[in-house]
Amino acid sequence: MTLNELRFIVAVAQERNFRRAAEKSFISQPALSLAIQKLEEELGLKIFERGKSEVRVTPVGSAIIEQAQRVLEEAGHIRTIAAQGSNQLAAPLRVGIIHSVGPYLLPDLIPALKKVAPQMALEVEENITANLDLLLRNGKLDVIVIALPFGDASILTHPLYDEPFEVVVNAEHRWADRRSIKAPELAEEKVLLLDSGHCFSNQVAEACPDLQRKGGDVQHGTSLETIRNMVASGLGITVLPASANSARYRNRLLKVIPFTRPIPSRRIALAWRKSFARTEAVQALIQAVAQAKVAGIKHLA
Repeated sequence: MTLNELRFIVAVAQERNFRRAAEKSFISQPALSLAIQKLEEELGLKIFERGKSEVRVTPVGSAIIEQAQRVLEEAGHIRTIAAQGSNQLAAPLRVGIIHSVGPYLLPDLIPALKKVAPQMALEVEENITANLDLLLRNGKLDVIVIALPFGDASILTHPLYDEPFEVVVNAEHRWADRRSIKAPELAEEKVLLLDSGHCFSNQVAEACPDLQRKGGDVQHGTSLETIRNMVASGLGITVLPASANSARYRNRLLKVIPFTRPIPSRRIALAWRKSFARTEAVQALIQAVAQAKVAGIKHLA
């Protein structure tokens, strides 16, 4: 059994015609027919039912062809791996990123990455930390952008930047003219946060334990932008990462107020498997983040 024989049966299954399959495979029809006959004899079964006007795939042949397609796809990955070995910045990088970082980092990261590694595109998956962790360990993602702490001995991490949290209220809220807010004061208000599966809402809860101890009024939402709009409508207040409050996201209906010291914050990092071979790609992404001009964050050396 050879890869060429697998290519031939896939071509015949797609074309339902030996002549067209031979043309598509750049081989003569007798040679293609002979190769498929040889494979059928080796397997001891018929993959195709040959008629005068049509070629049909047998039931067992369908399963064989499906598997052949998977084998050919996996074989094709070998060329990709080889290309990556010679130029690690030429192939796309599969990046996972948490919801509370993606929309605010990517608009500045992509232009910076274009300068650092012009050929390296990003395939981006936004998700919660638990799902990104699983996708990274299963090899579905190459690197992920998450908040620390994260990982174990099989995972490498590199801190990227620190980011303070800020309080966001409606412009007519009683705190609108305040210069700063103490974290325990949040327990006095209706606070809108991301669903509990998001690490950012857990970090806010850790910064203000009174929200839970005093049974604070907390309502959850599915995205920071949805929550921002609910605050603008007067439904409550929220806490957002500083990058989400840059000039491009400002709204005249909202007021952004800093916390008093100690200011709650988070540390964002890049994580990847120890076994991941494209170290140059990882370093290029780290360099691009360092060059990205994201408002409100403090880059780490």
